[in-house]
Amino acid sequence: MKNNNQGLRPFLSLIKSTNIPKVALTFGLIGSVITTLIGLAIPLLTGQLVDGFSLESLSAGMIIAIAAVFILQAVTDGVSFYLLAFVGQRVVARLRESMWSKLIRLPVRYFDKQTSGESVSRVVNDTGIVKDLITQHFPQFISGIITIIGAVIILLIMDWKMTLIMLIAVPFTMAIMIPLGSKMSKVSRGLQDETAAFSGTIQQTISEIRLMKASTAESVEKHKGRAGINRLFQFGLKEARITALIGPSMYTVMMIVVVVIIGYGGIRVAEGTMSTGSLVAFLLYLFQIIFPITSFAMFFTQLQKAKGATERIIDILHLPDENGQAGIEMDIANQPIFVSDISFAYEEGETVLQKISFNANPGEMIAFAGPSGGGKSTIFALIERYYEPSSGEIFVGDTPINKLSLASWRSQIGYVSQETAIMAGTIRENLTYGMPDADHIPDDQLWEVAKMAYADEFIKEFSKGLDTEVGERGVNLSGGQRQRINIARAFLRNPKILMMDEATASLDSQSEGIVQDALTRLMEGRTAFVIAHRLSTIVNADKIIFIENGEVTGMGTHQELVDTHELYREFAEQQLT
Repeated sequence: MKNNNQGLRPFLSLIKSTNIPKVALTFGLIGSVITTLIGLAIPLLTGQLVDGFSLESLSAGMIIAIAAVFILQAVTDGVSFYLLAFVGQRVVARLRESMWSKLIRLPVRYFDKQTSGESVSRVVNDTGIVKDLITQHFPQFISGIITIIGAVIILLIMDWKMTLIMLIAVPFTMAIMIPLGSKMSKVSRGLQDETAAFSGTIQQTISEIRLMKASTAESVEKHKGRAGINRLFQFGLKEARITALIGPSMYTVMMIVVVVIIGYGGIRVAEGTMSTGSLVAFLLYLFQIIFPITSFAMFFTQLQKAKGATERIIDILHLPDENGQAGIEMDIANQPIFVSDISFAYEEGETVLQKISFNANPGEMIAFAGPSGGGKSTIFALIERYYEPSSGEIFVGDTPINKLSLASWRSQIGYVSQETAIMAGTIRENLTYGMPDADHIPDDQLWEVAKMAYADEFIKEFSKGLDTEVGERGVNLSGGQRQRINIARAFLRNPKILMMDEATASLDSQSEGIVQDALTRLMEGRTAFVIAHRLSTIVNADKIIFIENGEVTGMGTHQELVDTHELYREFAEQQLT
């Protein structure tokens, strides 16, 4: 019993942390008690009717009283069920709010290791299991407990001998429930993990549907999906086998008890030591006990599932998150950036960057070049503070950037990547995404930044203009259009530092020219960090940093590197001559 309590403690603590609506819970439970007490009165009334039944004994008053009892029970039961369901829904809503708030504050490193589908499954599926327990099975369990206690007390008063015979079934019931419940717990954990993994696979495939179609990978994905579905099927069968054992076993034990009680009660009625009405009342109370006990099997099965789900929910809620508001609020305009001896590894022992140092004065353009996989994008990730360096520090002025609040730091950085990140929604929503006063930004300002990014003309061609739906990941727009919206978004934020990661790498020559003009306009007067494979876009940079295998092997202007760095000179000869 001690181990069971220990197992339930995290679940109960989690539910308590959601600030349960105590008034609704109290009145819901009171209603459940009243409903149960009314139900307990019905067998007694039935027994009296059986013993003294005659047409003459029926009166309008008695019929009205019986009808009133049934109506009162129905109304009270309905109100009680709604209140308890409200409590459950509120608890789960707050639990989902906590999980969602936690997930969006977790560092990027967490999502490097977890698929988005698995995270979604934790928020939706695992909390759904908890919801089912609280809204459906818990109210039934409470009313069932009250019914059993009340019925057993009444039966002991009516006939203690027959009641003791009935209670012999209790140890047999426990012998069935405890081992099967333990097995159900293990199966449920496996099922939840497999559901999360399957959700991740499905979501990844759908999100990259064009790659799948272009690669004619339908048969591969069909096989992967079928394998995942089959694993879910096998877990479902294991769960069904346990349920199939619990239900019939409980039913068999109870039916044996019913047969014994009927046989023994029949003998008592024949001997005259018990009335027929009392036997009928006893049997009705027995059935009132059987039904809750049968539902207990489902409750404890669901409880085991909820315990497994709770463990995963608690694991997420206890993860350290990014505290966006903690730290110094600082205006970084006209402040130099110093990167001092930073090293970094995504996994221990696998160094990606080794003692990187450079500085950027206000308004300078710092470009990064070098072979793919050298660590250029990782430097950007460290500046953006998606990760913390393994050693070394990055300063803005005299202040380490990890002393600034994340919100303050990131709000002053404009980031334009080659992936052209677009959210499903309208052009307006994408331009204002993440801005605290998004709903109050006037259209004139949006059109102004769109014009600065050379995006106004194509937006005007849409019949809905700024309210045009872009589709999931911007599928209704071309690559160049998506990139220009990203640049317009950066203009709107008016960043102090600009970061561009291969911003024109995936564009055709016509789009590249337009986007490059927009980027040049955006860089004016701002400190800019640029990653480019095409050296033509960075030949005028104030400083070019050449990175190979996580180390800086050259630094200077374009001409200085052409003169002194052999690999850079090869790059320049291939691309610029």
